[in-house]
Amino acid sequence: MLTSLKKQPADRIIGLSALYNADPRQEKIDLGVGVYKDAHGNTPIMRSIKKAESHLWKTESTKTYTSMTGDSGFHNAMADLVLADSVDRDRLSFCATPGGTGAIHHVLELVKLTGSNPKIWFSDPTWGNHLTIAKHLKMTVGKYSYFNNETRAVNFEAMVSDLSKISNGDIVVLHGCCHNPTGANLNNEQWNIIADLLLEKDAIPFIDIAYQGFGEGIEEDAFGTRLLASKFPEMFIAASCSKNFGIYRERCGIVITVSKNPDISSITQGNLSYVNRQNFSFPPDHGARLVTMVLTDPDLRADWVSELEQVRIGMLDARTHLAEALRKECNSNRFDFLEHHRGMFSRLGATEEQVNKLRDEFGIYMVFDSRLNIAGVTLDKVNTIAKAVIEVGI
Repeated sequence: MLTSLKKQPADRIIGLSALYNADPRQEKIDLGVGVYKDAHGNTPIMRSIKKAESHLWKTESTKTYTSMTGDSGFHNAMADLVLADSVDRDRLSFCATPGGTGAIHHVLELVKLTGSNPKIWFSDPTWGNHLTIAKHLKMTVGKYSYFNNETRAVNFEAMVSDLSKISNGDIVVLHGCCHNPTGANLNNEQWNIIADLLLEKDAIPFIDIAYQGFGEGIEEDAFGTRLLASKFPEMFIAASCSKNFGIYRERCGIVITVSKNPDISSITQGNLSYVNRQNFSFPPDHGARLVTMVLTDPDLRADWVSELEQVRIGMLDARTHLAEALRKECNSNRFDFLEHHRGMFSRLGATEEQVNKLRDEFGIYMVFDSRLNIAGVTLDKVNTIAKAVIEVGI
């Protein structure tokens, strides 16, 4: 049987890590895989998480299952974080998942259970796994314009034009903040325009929010998600705790759905339980338990907010330093977009040939589409990166 399997295409971003790890050069620079790194190149465990983990180790008395969709304390804590009071709580349904990736998968499985066959619209570009998950589930996929490759900003006019042509009942996937891979984000006025347009089209928004707190701040980054939740009768949200809590390997995510009324919410909750049962029965709890403790304990939360803000400011500083270094190297402001982008990523605007040249000649690794992880831009390496970028002709 196994001899009939076909070779699957490798994930190019994960493959980049293997190339980097195999590179013997001491001065190599990793701007590729999407994990946060501090000034020393480490991905540290946050103080609040370590404190919560220590307390949990001392007080946890059982490892028995939680509910099929995870612990209700986690559901409520994440609803407070992502949605605040933007929507009545009895219209919400929840499902803890293995990371944000699991949440995206589960939302699309839930859509399939409805028996409808809507087109799933993704931004062009988007996180690569969005498309592969949807196609794996044999869903109909569309792309709407999002990024202007010349200005390195949101191509809002084209975005509105494309979304005005979608069909009623289609699902539109929007990045809640810190767009991956571009770093270009909607402002509040644009969020309002998109909300009105999707309401007019009777579309269903699906928010992927994986970097809350990395952009403008915890509350500010939730503006678009909360706006849509306050306006739409139905909505899907996939949230990840990997980045803003630094618990990547714990695989902690959640599906939150907004339904028209509590009765439909109850039915949706049962269907989310069914989806979990068919995939892995009970979701992981360790990461979710830590997140719940951090969000509900005033001291732990204050420590988390403070540390997350340090991370955010550090990435803004890295953007400023890199833009300044590039300005000096090329005698122009064509890289100033780096200072306007937010989040962990920016798309530099290089060809794949130039990206390969950066890797082969300078040991600088970034994703093939020239997405760079801004957290990898440390002060001691910023001039090296800037010189190499200009030297390869970007």
